[in-house]
Amino acid sequence: MKLSVAIAGEQALPSAFVVWRGFEASIRKAAELGYHGVELALKCADEIDPDKLHKWLKQYHLEVSCISTGQVFADLGLYFTHESDEIREKAIVVFTELIHMAKDFGKIVSIGRARGFVAQGQTREQAEALFIDAARQICGIADKAGVTIIVEPVNRYETNFINNLDEAASMVKRIGCGNLGIMPDVFHMNIEDDKIGASLARNGELLRYIHLADSNRMAPGQGHIDFDDIFGGLKAAGFDGWASIEILAKPDPDTAARQAAEYILPLIKQYNKA
Repeated sequence: MKLSVAIAGEQALPSAFVVWRGFEASIRKAAELGYHGVELALKCADEIDPDKLHKWLKQYHLEVSCISTGQVFADLGLYFTHESDEIREKAIVVFTELIHMAKDFGKIVSIGRARGFVAQGQTREQAEALFIDAARQICGIADKAGVTIIVEPVNRYETNFINNLDEAASMVKRIGCGNLGIMPDVFHMNIEDDKIGASLARNGELLRYIHLADSNRMAPGQGHIDFDDIFGGLKAAGFDGWASIEILAKPDPDTAARQAAEYILPLIKQYNKA
């Protein structure tokens, strides 16, 4: 297992759920704290120059773990269950461009809230059908690029569609694409799943990536989540992918990133030895 930290560009909206802003400085800081990579939170592929990104990653000996897409929903207002054909098509275009970028950087693209939700006047069956259609389209595009797509369950207070790992696993199986998996986030799991470790183990065949945060959305170790249980569940699942820190940047970004690294890196070192 490797550890990354979520970052974004300097112009990202305050709603962007990242630890640091400013790509070059964030990559440098991540390397200094011992992270193995960075998760790029992007709303579109042209936010970052690929040549500069290659240079910075090589300079600081880091990798891109994943391209995350929360800003596609929060900033651009695009999502896959929208009743408008035009909006859904625009979302697919943005994801296509991010997939082509991921071919060279990380080979993983996440679907968080950009999956959409069940809107007023829309049935769950209608929302599911729209999402399944869009997911199959982007998975087809991603498959040709050697890219994996991952779906992140999000708690009920933020969306009414795909809230826990069992729901995500059921949806992924319905979609039926070999390059589609799930990305648990233990903050959301602490709200929605029965037992975190057991849920991870139960859905282990589809785990492709994981977000780490504590119960209060602060750095791991600052709340009450049992990380021994989490790592035990991951071990039972045979997980050997990326873990990424997606937390509130409090009391400040540098402190939050340092607290997370100091708490999680020893657990990963022990995990990789076992």
